[in-house]
Amino acid sequence: MHRFSMLMFAAASAASMVCAQESTPLAGPLKQSYNGIKNNFTKAAEKMGEDNYGFKPTPDLQSFAQRVAHIADANARTCGAIKGEQKNLGAAAKTSKADLVAAVKESFDYCDSVFSSLTDADANTMVNMGRGGPRSKLSTLWGMVVHDNEVYGTMTVYMRLKGIVPPSSEPRQ
Repeated sequence: MHRFSMLMFAAASAASMVCAQESTPLAGPLKQSYNGIKNNFTKAAEKMGEDNYGFKPTPDLQSFAQRVAHIADANARTCGAIKGEQKNLGAAAKTSKADLVAAVKESFDYCDSVFSSLTDADANTMVNMGRGGPRSKLSTLWGMVVHDNEVYGTMTVYMRLKGIVPPSSEPRQ
């Protein structure tokens, strides 16, 4: 009986060590959140009609097009800083739906490698973020996801005002 207990303990310990090695409690949830907002934001940019890209709910707010451009440029800057590059897509100068959808997709494509390569081991690596000073990769990327979600949230109101159901509110299939 003692031998069986020792064998079971050894097997459970080995299994938990394998799970611990594969587990990413810091990077994993961040990557999942990033993929969620990437999908919702891209679908929203695609779903809004070209004729509504200039729509502003009030004169003092940015247009839908400007919101899309803002995220494309902000994502590129953030991921560029983590890569040690200065990346500027120039999306703010674009006005057509096709150009802005392409820019936001390019920004997410550019960021994909940053998120996919993030590990728990390098999550606390500091990066220079300019005016905000040095921040950890994890903090910087969480900030980007939060910012993207905030802008997406405002864009859903633009969509609802135009009678369009936002991607995150569509029925699940």
